[in-house]
Amino acid sequence: MEDSRTKKLAKLVVDYCAEVKPSQNVIITGSTEAEDFIVELYKQILIKGANPLISLHPKDIDYFYFKHANLKQLKSFPHYWLNAVKKADAHITVETEFNTRELSSCDPKKIALRTKIMGPIEAHILKRKNMIVTYPCVAYAIEADMSFEEWKDFTFSSCLIDWNKFRKRYIKVKKYFDRGKEVHLLGENMDLKFSINNKHVVFEDGKDNMPGGEIYMAPVKTSLNGHIKFEYPSLYEGKEIKDIYLEFKKGKIIKYSASKNKKMLKAVIESDKNSCYVGEFGIGLNPNIKRFTNNLLFDEKISGTIHLAIGHVYLENGGGSDSVIHWDIVKDMKKAKIILDGKVVQENGKWKI
Repeated sequence: MEDSRTKKLAKLVVDYCAEVKPSQNVIITGSTEAEDFIVELYKQILIKGANPLISLHPKDIDYFYFKHANLKQLKSFPHYWLNAVKKADAHITVETEFNTRELSSCDPKKIALRTKIMGPIEAHILKRKNMIVTYPCVAYAIEADMSFEEWKDFTFSSCLIDWNKFRKRYIKVKKYFDRGKEVHLLGENMDLKFSINNKHVVFEDGKDNMPGGEIYMAPVKTSLNGHIKFEYPSLYEGKEIKDIYLEFKKGKIIKYSASKNKKMLKAVIESDKNSCYVGEFGIGLNPNIKRFTNNLLFDEKISGTIHLAIGHVYLENGGGSDSVIHWDIVKDMKKAKIILDGKVVQENGKWKI
């Protein structure tokens, strides 16, 4: 039976998030798991008078690729796809998976190499209007330890909120950080200081990701000093990395550890010259996301959490530190403080401003 919320979400993404205009070229990428939603996006874009182009990803091919691709194939660059991306005015990526652990047994060096090769395409997508939206699927429900019906309700409730009302409530938080210079994260397993002076603070009110609900900025590259441990696990290319510990000196990761998949962590940090620096500091704000789901697009928006992303700095945050990596790792702040220029602005996940 068709869920009416699918059409509502598609309309929200096309009208509010991607702001599709007549005659624009819009690429939709996603897997066959979200075929009904992709079809609805296609319809909404066409109704707008724009030109939709679909790139549909079948299941199981990623595993087969990384198991059997040789070095020449891994280094092969898809110029045809770069040309298509260059001609697009907007790009909508629909996030679903058949199996979140599909690549668990694949060689992390192969994955890292292919990520690096595909970097120019990803970089070009980031220069355009790039919208990422999560759609309900069974694999994500399993990761979140929910039934599929519970996960659908959770997904739609996180996305279909009054975004104008949300903006009025949290825009003042952004303004505090606009004026801020020094951030100190202090609490359980964490004592980390860095500068955000003259950096661009972005308020994510659903215009770039759906679900939305965060503010994020790029720390001054060489300003991070201290340490942080992430109690939440993090998935990278299907591999679960647990108990991530990072230690910084003058912005650079000088020490790291993990209780699971440390080799993958090492491969990511050593991907290129900027993958050992932090490209983003974000704070979760979505009022309807209150629990960890092992899904980054939701978890980085959890009220009472922060996240750091190693690697690439987004252009909207000022750019200047390119990397093929941009990997967000989430930390619960229920036993910690966010201190801005000497003033506690959040304590134990609750705002003081």
